[in-house]
Amino acid sequence: MEETVNMGELILRGGVINNIDADSPLEVYEQLKSKIKLPKSVTPDILYEGLCAREKVLSTAVGRGIALPHCRDIILSGSDEQQITVVYLKNPIDMNAPDGRKVDTMFVLLTSNSQSHLQVLSRLAALIKDDSFVELLRNRASAEELAEAANKI
Repeated sequence: MEETVNMGELILRGGVINNIDADSPLEVYEQLKSKIKLPKSVTPDILYEGLCAREKVLSTAVGRGIALPHCRDIILSGSDEQQITVVYLKNPIDMNAPDGRKVDTMFVLLTSNSQSHLQVLSRLAALIKDDSFVELLRNRASAEELAEAANKI
C-alpha cells in the first residue's frame, strides 16, 4: 500500500519564512539558501541550483498569487527529510502565472521520490483551490495554522 503524505507535517518540518525582499524568483532562491532549513545531505548550493534549473524550464507560478518551486531532480535521501517551506514575499513578483497575477507566496517543495512529489503537488492543488486556505495565505498564517488547515481540507 502506498504511503500518503501528511501535508501538515511537511509544512511544520519546513516552516514559514517571512518578508523575502526580491525582484525575481532567482533572487528569492538566492536568499533561501541561507534561510531554509536543509537536511545535512543537501547543501545550500544544491538547493539553489536545483530551484533555478527548474524555474528556467517553466515558471512554477500556478495562479492565485502562488508558486510551487521545486527541484527537477530528487535531492533528498529519505522520506523523513521531506518538507514544504512556505515563503511569503515582501512584495509580489511577476512569474508569468497563468492568471497573470503576481506571486506573493511560494511553497518550496523538497521531496525524496517522484511518487511523494506527485502526491504533494496534488494535495497542494486542492489546497490552493480552497478559498479559506488561500485566505490564510493572504493573512500570512503561521506554519501551525497552515498545517492545521491543510490536515482538515
